[in-house]
Amino acid sequence: MNVRGAMKARVTHSLRGRLLWYLLAAITIAAIAQATIAYRTALNDADQIFDYHMQQMALSLRSRVPLTSSEAANSVDTPVAGNDDLVLQVWSPDGVQVFRSASHARLPQRAVLGFSNVRANGTTYRIFSIQTEAQTVQVAQDLAVRRSMAGNLALRTLGPVAVMMPILMLVVWWVVSNSLDPVARVRRQVAARQADDLSPVSEQGLPDEVRPLVHELNLLFGRVRTAFDAQQNFVADAAHELRTPLAALKLQAQSLERAADADARQVAVGRLTAGIERATRLVEQLLVLARQEADPAPLQPVDLAAVAARAVADLAGVAQARDIDLGLEHADAAAVRGQPDALTILLRNLVDNAVKYTPSGGTVDVSVLAASGGVTVTVEDSGPGIPPEERERVFDRFYRVAGSQASGSGLGLAIIKSIAERHGATLALGASARLGGLEAKVVFPV
Repeated sequence: MNVRGAMKARVTHSLRGRLLWYLLAAITIAAIAQATIAYRTALNDADQIFDYHMQQMALSLRSRVPLTSSEAANSVDTPVAGNDDLVLQVWSPDGVQVFRSASHARLPQRAVLGFSNVRANGTTYRIFSIQTEAQTVQVAQDLAVRRSMAGNLALRTLGPVAVMMPILMLVVWWVVSNSLDPVARVRRQVAARQADDLSPVSEQGLPDEVRPLVHELNLLFGRVRTAFDAQQNFVADAAHELRTPLAALKLQAQSLERAADADARQVAVGRLTAGIERATRLVEQLLVLARQEADPAPLQPVDLAAVAARAVADLAGVAQARDIDLGLEHADAAAVRGQPDALTILLRNLVDNAVKYTPSGGTVDVSVLAASGGVTVTVEDSGPGIPPEERERVFDRFYRVAGSQASGSGLGLAIIKSIAERHGATLALGASARLGGLEAKVVFPV
């Protein structure tokens, strides 16, 4: 890119440059417009003044006594150099020119009564003619005189403007520069920050046009800080929760090494396998939670009845192995806008939790009900349920109800709550009036 292109790009993308160029251009255009208006006003005033002067001169020369023949001869034939700006001619009633002012200008030998413009001698003349019984008087003036006077008057008017323009430009530059200083200050504050500094930017002294932008930037910093803190807490909690199963796996591996016979080795291998499964499940839940929070998919219509039926089918084998009656009690055709994978995870976790905590021989029912207020997904079981004082805490990560016999990581309900909030749905836990266990209800808005 050449220097001219770089300068153009800089002016185009710089707010300071745009303001300065546009304001200076406006000042220049205003000065030119004022000069034009001043010139035309002065020219119009000059035309009126000189027309009145010519008219009065012609009226003062009208006389009922014509010039004598000797006076006419002396006036016409004497070649005296004179002023060509103003020409005076007089004709007798029979059309003989009896008087002409001393001038080299040669005007047409005709008279149009009143005012008229005539092109002659390479210029334009303004002519006023008047006729009486004794003679015809014609007064002519070169229009260049009027233009010259109008130009001089316009220059006198524009003199102060020409002196004030540089001062006005300096004032504009100073005002624009000082007005943009708060923006430069914000830029310096943000540029001087460390990567982990998410404190709000000062909004003091900012213009009204810039303050909303900085306010939104502070809100963004707040959201990023909240997400960053949550991520740090998540990593800390995950590290804490992974430490226990990994330590258990190490102990189980050592027990396998010390096993003296085949039966002891078989027991150690079973414990090791169960520990690996628990650790795998925990890691899978952690990855699901991190992926759902970090990379939301675009929304699209999702059939909740189909998702619920698929979740029941996926866990039917697990329920059958534990002799649990798992079924889809009611399924209305209901579509909501959401993320298909996320809603699948939500339904699978709800059903998986119900199956996991329901005793052998129990019942788990899933229903999807569509109403004018929204779509409700309900999962009920005949398990022990959750005490009312624990129903809010179970949504915290890695929290498990004391005395729970089923294995788990404490992340299932946290994942369910995160997905429900992202879809604008409400999640509530209560007691199942029909089955006696826990009732998990998710209400999606229309």
